[in-house]
Amino acid sequence: MLTIIFDGIAYGMLLFILAVGLSVTLGLMNFVNLAHGAFAMAGGYATVILMNAYGLPFLATLPFAFAFAAMIGLALERLLYRRMYRRSHLDQVLFSIGIVFMAVAATDYLMGSQQQIIHLPEWLRGRIEVAGVAIGAYRFFLVVVCGALVVALQWVLARTRFGSQLRAAVDDTRVARGLGIPTDLIFAATFATGSGLAGLGGALGAEILGLDPTFPLKFMLYFLIVVTVGGTATISGPFAAAILLGIADVAGKYYIPRLGAFVIYFFMLVVLLLRPNGLFVRSGAR
Repeated sequence: MLTIIFDGIAYGMLLFILAVGLSVTLGLMNFVNLAHGAFAMAGGYATVILMNAYGLPFLATLPFAFAFAAMIGLALERLLYRRMYRRSHLDQVLFSIGIVFMAVAATDYLMGSQQQIIHLPEWLRGRIEVAGVAIGAYRFFLVVVCGALVVALQWVLARTRFGSQLRAAVDDTRVARGLGIPTDLIFAATFATGSGLAGLGGALGAEILGLDPTFPLKFMLYFLIVVTVGGTATISGPFAAAILLGIADVAGKYYIPRLGAFVIYFFMLVVLLLRPNGLFVRSGAR
């Protein structure tokens, strides 16, 4: 039982890192970016190429996965996304879905449709014993890395000048500009960081989730569930939602495998019936 809970926590933390960028763009920037999974896929493929074609060790590829996805996100934000900020959510949905299908087609053409394989280092394979519980070494690694990222993100948004400027720019862009806050630069940096985190999540999740050109379509719903259940006004909400969903998904597939992923959809419906705005809602949030 404890092993299942720990695996669920590891899976949930991975879902959070994958979805946190969407939480930021949707909750803090009020932009519906359904192409978020495409940035995760870009990071995953960056890791695969660097490992298989150039022989880089797994850990060394992670910063490149983040940077590659962040650069793509920054370029698209400057060229395309910024033109959609004031458009309706329907326009944003249709636009971002178009980006998804273009990314899927381009990846299939360049990399092929086969599942990509990465070879983890020896110390990340097998199982280790923590407090008498046998857990996967790679899942333990995910918990440590993703946990550190969660703390860092919460600190940046709550305790730094950048976080204060971002909240001010979101709450009232016109007033923030009048106060001298570079809102365009703040939004671009936020979008690039969210895209980079998605790329890092894609690299970390390639071993567990699998990686092929349909990745953005397969996991789009999971990202939306994390953000919807957790609420879009804080980082804490999606984090709690990801952990709960991860445990529910792993436990459901273990104890009632015939129902498969139905468990998390049922969990989502129950939470939204009880709390339509998600687990955590910031007072005064738009």
